[in-house]
Order: sequence, then C-alpha cells, then structure tokens
Amino acid sequence: MPYRPKKPCRHPGCANLTDGRYCEEHISCHPEVTRSASKRGYGSKWRTSCKAYLREHPLCEICKRNGKYVQATVVDHIKPHRGDNKLFWDKSNWQSLCKNCHDKKTGRFDSKPTYSYI
Repeated sequence: MPYRPKKPCRHPGCANLTDGRYCEEHISCHPEVTRSASKRGYGSKWRTSCKAYLREHPLCEICKRNGKYVQATVVDHIKPHRGDNKLFWDKSNWQSLCKNCHDKKTGRFDSKPTYSYI
C-alpha cells in the first residue's frame, strides 16, 4: 500500500518535507502539537474553574453583543496565553462563549500564531 505524500513543514519559511505538521528541525518550536491538553494546563483545576466561571457568566459574550441570548458552554482566553501561566489564570482575560462563537474566534485568531525570532 502506498504512503501518503510528504507535505511542507508548517513552520514559517521552512520548505522541508514531513509526514506530520512540522519537520524534525522545528517540532521543538511548537510544543502545543506534542503536549496533551492536561500538560498545557487544561486539567482538573481548569475544569473546576471553568464550571464556576460559567455559572457566574452563563451567556455567550459575542452573541449578547449581537442581541441574542445563547447559553455559553466554553471559557475562552480573550488574549491567547501561548503558555504564559499568569495570563492563563487571569480571570480578566476570560470570556464565556458558545461553542459556535468559540470555534469561529479560535479559527480566525488563534490558529495562526505570531512568532518572535531571537
């Protein structure tokens, strides 16, 4: 059975071919790909905090701004934390969203991270 063709590495400016998202040279630059959700901070403490936050803020913020009242199911980080633990737990950076709005926001803003090169 034939193998799938290799694709270019998704790291900006890299043309190496790979079977996954990133080549061996750049996989270490993207820990979000290799770490599980619990290792990224979304463990039992996060789930408990989310449930409490959703009880306090039960409506989707984006839908509410548009005049609709939809139950929120997800706690979203307004500014992506990118591993910053202080920003991750800062409740002023949280907002409650319905799944539809969260998926749209995440797809639009969080799926194309910006990188700083040293």
